[in-house]
Amino acid sequence: MGGLQLCAIQIRRSRYSWLTARSCLEKVTVLRDNRTLRMANSGIDFDTVRKIGLVLPGVEESTAYGSPALKVRGKLLACVPAHRWAEPGSLVVRVGFDDRAELLAAAPDVYYVTDHYLDYSAVLVRLSRITPNVLRDLIGMAHKFVTTDAARRPPSRNRRKPV
Repeated sequence: MGGLQLCAIQIRRSRYSWLTARSCLEKVTVLRDNRTLRMANSGIDFDTVRKIGLVLPGVEESTAYGSPALKVRGKLLACVPAHRWAEPGSLVVRVGFDDRAELLAAAPDVYYVTDHYLDYSAVLVRLSRITPNVLRDLIGMAHKFVTTDAARRPPSRNRRKPV
């Protein structure tokens, strides 16, 4: 039986339901927080991201703004966020805006965006709440996004034109 179901039973049996409801909600919050702490110790960190990413073609280890990063031909794939608004234990992963919207809608407890990253084609990931298989798929999605984005980009204007 879940914590909320137990609270509902206790509230129905109690004369002082608002006091019981408050204590029950506090207990459920503690249960939820303990579950979150256990998930935070799941062992997924940037080393796991590195191992997953370096298997993909063209991925190399690098840095971005002084933080560890993975890049493909110099283009950012994923990195530890350097911006102070990102939660500790997060990862920035490059994805398209449509994919980001779908990820945010599907799992807002795993994926999020701060104001700083709104205009960037990236999503923030709470590493404590993602599984290795989902992380592998997400890194694969980012790899596809970065490599196809580079392929369809028009040639640079700074290149010399043939005479």
